[in-house]
Amino acid sequence: MQNSYYNELSDLKNKLSGELYFDDLMKTLYATDASVYRMLPLAVALPKTKADIKALIGFANTYKTSLIARAAGTSLAGQCVGTGIVVDLSKYFTKILNVNEKAQTVTVQPGVVRDELNNYLKPFKLFFGPNTSTSNRCMIGGMVGNNSSGTTSIQYGVTRDKVLELQTVLSDGSEVVFSELSSEEFHKKRQLNTLEGAVYNQIYEALSSKDVQHRIKENFPKPEIHRRNTGYAIDELINTEVFTETQEKFNMCKLLSGSEGTLAFTTQITLRLDKVPPSKSVMIAAHFNSIQSCLNAVDPVMKHNLFTCEMMDKTILDLTKHNKIQQENRAFIVDNPEAILMCEVKADTVENALQKAHEVLHTLESSQLSYANPILFDDAIIKANELRKAGLGLLGNMIGDKKTAACIEDTAVSVSDLSDYIEEFTLLMQKHGQKAVYYAHAGAGELHLRPILNLKKKADVELFRKITTDVAHLVKKYQGSMSGEHGDGIVRAEFIPLMIGKENYNILKRIKTTFDPHNIFNPGKIVDAFPMDQSLRYEADRQEPEIKTLLDFSSSLGILREAEKCNGSGDCRKLPEFGGTMCPSYRATRNEKDTTRARANALREFLTRSDQSNKFNHEELKEVFDLCLSCKACASECPSSVDVASLKAEFQYQYQKANGFKFKDKFFANSTTYNRIASKFPKMSNYLFQNTLVSKPVKSVLGIHKNRSLPLVSKSLKNQANFSNNIDNKNHHQNPIKTVHMFVDEFTNYLESDIAIDAKVLLQSLNYKVLFINNLESGRSYLSKGFLEEAKAIANRNVNFLKGTVNDDFYLLGIEPSAILTFKDEYLRLADDKVSAEKIATHTFLIEEFIQHEIKLGNITSDQFTSERKTIKFHGHCHQKALTNQSSSFDVLNLPENYEVTIIPSGCCGMAGSFGYEKKYYDISMQIGDQTLFPAVRSASEKTIISANGTSCRHQIKDGTQRDALHPITILRHALLESP
Repeated sequence: MQNSYYNELSDLKNKLSGELYFDDLMKTLYATDASVYRMLPLAVALPKTKADIKALIGFANTYKTSLIARAAGTSLAGQCVGTGIVVDLSKYFTKILNVNEKAQTVTVQPGVVRDELNNYLKPFKLFFGPNTSTSNRCMIGGMVGNNSSGTTSIQYGVTRDKVLELQTVLSDGSEVVFSELSSEEFHKKRQLNTLEGAVYNQIYEALSSKDVQHRIKENFPKPEIHRRNTGYAIDELINTEVFTETQEKFNMCKLLSGSEGTLAFTTQITLRLDKVPPSKSVMIAAHFNSIQSCLNAVDPVMKHNLFTCEMMDKTILDLTKHNKIQQENRAFIVDNPEAILMCEVKADTVENALQKAHEVLHTLESSQLSYANPILFDDAIIKANELRKAGLGLLGNMIGDKKTAACIEDTAVSVSDLSDYIEEFTLLMQKHGQKAVYYAHAGAGELHLRPILNLKKKADVELFRKITTDVAHLVKKYQGSMSGEHGDGIVRAEFIPLMIGKENYNILKRIKTTFDPHNIFNPGKIVDAFPMDQSLRYEADRQEPEIKTLLDFSSSLGILREAEKCNGSGDCRKLPEFGGTMCPSYRATRNEKDTTRARANALREFLTRSDQSNKFNHEELKEVFDLCLSCKACASECPSSVDVASLKAEFQYQYQKANGFKFKDKFFANSTTYNRIASKFPKMSNYLFQNTLVSKPVKSVLGIHKNRSLPLVSKSLKNQANFSNNIDNKNHHQNPIKTVHMFVDEFTNYLESDIAIDAKVLLQSLNYKVLFINNLESGRSYLSKGFLEEAKAIANRNVNFLKGTVNDDFYLLGIEPSAILTFKDEYLRLADDKVSAEKIATHTFLIEEFIQHEIKLGNITSDQFTSERKTIKFHGHCHQKALTNQSSSFDVLNLPENYEVTIIPSGCCGMAGSFGYEKKYYDISMQIGDQTLFPAVRSASEKTIISANGTSCRHQIKDGTQRDALHPITILRHALLESP
């Protein structure tokens, strides 16, 4: 069918108001989720309306294919992959439709992001309780399909507990609303001569027998395990007034929650909300010398009214050491624990929260199980929780082919059984030669346990099945749930008959057949399961391709393994309101194609499946990398640290080797040469650039958008030598505090040389000797366009020039982040002399970093600067955010005692070197700027100083808001009490 339905799919595409794709790239991008599975779909649909969904259902019935509903695609068990049509609801089904404050309910479409919903609910003082580690990108539809729970389930329950009503389309195209029913209303539904009536009849016939109900209670997971997601929740349905003497109403939503889109297609969801939790939190991060000591502490601390109770083991903690963002979040860790148990309490006042915390602390100290119990407050709690939430993505950071495999990571037992269960589990894993990873929801009886396997090897694929089978039997022994919150999907559905008994499993099959007689909804999940050891992302025992690259990817064992570090966790899909920079283009387009995940997945696919000699030579790769701004956020914000900027640079180089270099790309790559010439005659050059008669044809030839202003050049420092010498004479010091080398990059030198002068004035006025290095260029423009041979030559030349100069006594400072940070980033992949490159990198700093360090040493103080009051808003450069931090610029700008500074919580400005100039990208460039940066600048008063340390950022701010932004160093130079 994959090849034979082109005309039919074309007709379907014309009928939809949304989008339908059946090209190789889009099918490739949706072939995987966050699991170990890969299935190439027939097509990918992005419906806009309910009518689109009905059309898709009609097509699936007519042509005997299937529909796989998908939201953020963060499923760990393979729920979102299949050979039919993947239906992505994340782009258009994203509306919050209604909030009933009095009833404490909200109605949403399935593509609403969980954290986005809670931000919307803040004014109502309500929130949706289930809180997954993916909450800043996972969507309500996926949470219902999976019956998600997360860290707060011990207080607020799971998604199934919150679903009041589902508007659905059934497999025959009929629209049905499922909600609470009395026994009388239930039996009226049975009289309907429709598919809906047949469904209610089947439920009643299957579950009305007392013997059947007894058998369900005997075989399903223990009811005290609130995280139980094994199969369909018929154990929930039998506890209603239709089947028992209780007063609980029947609600089919209990069954549909956790059904993984196998029974009906949901278009609208009504949820029960909770009052926002108390605002004051205290966390005790108990440290343990063994996993078992940690687990033995769980039951005692759970006697307290904990808000969360989460665990991390040493494997996770060690991985956080190698991720820049998480390094900042692990400040609370004492020594080298084998495990940490994070016990959080909440109250309306700090005093009450502290009292609760001390009660927990007393229990821990009495048990003598933990060796340290630091108490965390406010931001420290947020950082600790972010560290824990990053666990899943961090597991992808393991170098090489051995990775943690999601197969047994979702088992849940009662809290009282947890310690014994894990003890047996550990022995079982030792039998298989495994040291598993332990983390997550200890307080709920669920730890995310993962073996470490190489699923590229047949022997480990066999072990994948063997371990899963053995663990399933162990879970059954404790009457636990094989799936606590991640769903059955492909990886666990095979084991449902074992977990609940074959007779109960047959009930599930009959329910599925009644709902979906032609098996069009997500087949192979829950019933009639796909084999759990087939359709894997990697082909076992394949010959790994050797990919030669110009950039050095040896730290990841090659470019292929750099791409394979992406495990699909989808952190790159978070929206601007949740901070960070990754991924600017996705934030603008909301297209999966424009995510970091998509780029890594596409590259992995074509490098391994292409039969071309140049495996990079594919239009599909060109398309998927097209909107990557090389902001580098993925290298730090992605828990797996997938460096897509480097992947893109290598791709551009390899692709252009096969297809040639375009004129405009050559021009932008060689822009330094042209700027150098223009800077010799700055007045004339700038007059021409601003003259429409000249600029219009120039823009046309170079593909620059008509609304983009051309950059103005300045006198180069070479032409400002007299002024520079005057500064040296005026600020001559016999005993400077330190001598520094100032790398004056090509952008500063030829476009804004006054900033270099400001830097020299500032440092020399503060008693530092400054030696300019203004005869080198960074190679940034070559890197941005994939001219890697030229960039490599520059890197080697610069390393050779500086290796005898930069050392412990003489730092290398830079003004423009994108230029100076090449020494700390790309040069390590480009330079032949790796030892010298690394030594230079360790002694290279942004000028703000250097000043920040000197402030801490007491060498620079606020009394050297004005006491005048000023307000400043600062936007940091992407590369600064990714490779260093914004705190240095913040601290520098705050140095004058009455300067009030705020950091604009913006991501990428949208300019990204030449990207924002080009006609093709101008609109999306401005759209990115308009998300956070432009509104923040426009809202600032005229007296507020706008600051940005990137030359592209300042240009973008000017074009987008008509405000001039100043470099922090210029602001600080003007704040000097005595300034030449």
